[in-house]
Amino acid sequence: MDVGDVRENKMDVSLCLCGFLFARSHALRGNATSDALRQDDENMRSRYKYFHDTSPYFVTCTVVNWIAIFTSPVMFDIIVESLRFLRKSGSLKIFSYVILENHLHMIVSSEDLSNNMMRFKSYTARRIIDFAESKNNAWLLTQLKEEKKRFKNDSAYQVWQEGFHPQLIHSEEMLRQKIEYIHYNPVRRGYVDDPSNWVYSSARNYLKDDSLA
Repeated sequence: MDVGDVRENKMDVSLCLCGFLFARSHALRGNATSDALRQDDENMRSRYKYFHDTSPYFVTCTVVNWIAIFTSPVMFDIIVESLRFLRKSGSLKIFSYVILENHLHMIVSSEDLSNNMMRFKSYTARRIIDFAESKNNAWLLTQLKEEKKRFKNDSAYQVWQEGFHPQLIHSEEMLRQKIEYIHYNPVRRGYVDDPSNWVYSSARNYLKDDSLA
């Protein structure tokens, strides 16, 4: 998939209107909350725990040491394809997203958010490493190897920083603020003049009212 394909066939993320989202999420959420981040010591990975609910969360995934990995269509497409799979399989509902050169923001909901975010990060990390190895990208592989935490023994490399920093969306006002923050990220960075001009975000979906329940 090249840039042109992405422009014409953007991931049909599950975007819901604010009123519908909160009428539904409040009905389902009940008293659900997210537990605080627990860290046993510096050698243990941080984990977030959730009740099984479908409340929306603002989440962030960041590349180790803020390395600019997503600078080519191939790297962007690894993220897009993984999110598309999780959405189509019913694992994630994606209300808004943006992919930048070294991190991504999303508003998502899931019956098992922790597990599905772990799946997303694990799969995309493997794909990124495989692509770097296929291109003999020694510089990137060296960076990912040097940033690997000592307690991670399932790979010689580490792509993502630990955790995904979830924030429960608890009001329509917060939802609107987070959507605007997500969509205007590329504008604030000077990459584009208008949010809808950034290919790898949901701004165009909102502009076209391309929303799915």
